[in-house]
Parts: sequence; C-alpha cells; structure tokens
Amino acid sequence: MFQSAAIEDNLGKILATMNMVKRFRHAGFTLIELIIVITIVAILAAMALPRFIDAQRDARVAKTNAIFGSVRTAAMLAKSRCELDNSPSSNVTNPCNPKSNSSNVLMEGAGVSMVYGYPAGTLSGIEVAAQINVTSDGLSRVISGTGLYYNVTGGTDQTCSIYYTPAVSATGTVTAPVATVDTTGC
Repeated sequence: MFQSAAIEDNLGKILATMNMVKRFRHAGFTLIELIIVITIVAILAAMALPRFIDAQRDARVAKTNAIFGSVRTAAMLAKSRCELDNSPSSNVTNPCNPKSNSSNVLMEGAGVSMVYGYPAGTLSGIEVAAQINVTSDGLSRVISGTGLYYNVTGGTDQTCSIYYTPAVSATGTVTAPVATVDTTGC
C-alpha cells in the first residue's frame, strides 16, 4: 500500500509537471505567427514610406507658395501705401513718389525702399515689405541683377524658389514688378 501511495504521488507530480510544460509551450508565439506579423508590418511600412517622402516635398511646396503670396501681397500693400502718401489729402512730410526710381514708404514702422511706386528688389525693399527673415524662414537669398531669389532649403536642387523682379520704367510707362515661383525642385 505504501508503494502504491508513493507511485500515485509520483504520478501526480509527473502529470503536474507535464501540465506546466504544456502551459509554457502556449505562453509564447510560434515562429509562423512572428513571421506573419513581421510581414504585415513590412507591408504597412512599404506603403507609408512614400507618403512621408511626399509629405516633405508637399511641405516645401506649400512654404514656397506661402512666401510667394507674401511677396506679391507686400508689393501691392507697399504700392497702396505709396499712393495714399502721395494723395492730395495726405499730410506726409516726405511722400513716396510713384514716378521716381528712388523713394521710401513706411510700413509697420520700417522704411521700405521703393522703385516707381513698388518695393525695390533689394534687402531694404521687398524683403522688409514682406517681413522675410531668411534665417528663421529657412531660406537662402541670392541677389541677382536687379531682383532677389529666395530658395527654400531642403529641396533636391535650387529650383524651389521665388524670384522678385522690381518695377521698371521705360519712357515714362511703369511696368509692375514680377514675382515668380518655381517648385519643380522641391
């Protein structure tokens, strides 16, 4: 009887150990489950990566277009300020002269260099009028001829840019400034 009790006790311990082993086997993931999960994650990453790359380009295009709009708006606001200062009812001491190739207008407390009633293509002209800060706006500036190039940094080449050509006068006829944008290299 003592032997059968010992055998039953040992058999119970063996069965308990086997149950514990079965539980440990089911506590983790099988290799096939891990491979399936890794495959799904890889497919999702392959689909998401191009969207992130396009998002960076889209952000540079949006930034370029925003600065382009700022330059165009600043040119028109400066022109309006010049015309208002030059009106007969104005009491401005030294008004802007829209027929002169060198005058100034005050915008937001800053002097803006004007050419034929529009901001000049200089740092003291359109850059002051549009309140462009090359460093904080993430731009590089190139002074070219009579105009300014603003290149948005981070593009593939220097064709993510805005170009401002100031107003010109030929035989008394003023040609308005031209602002162009190029987003092909963003």
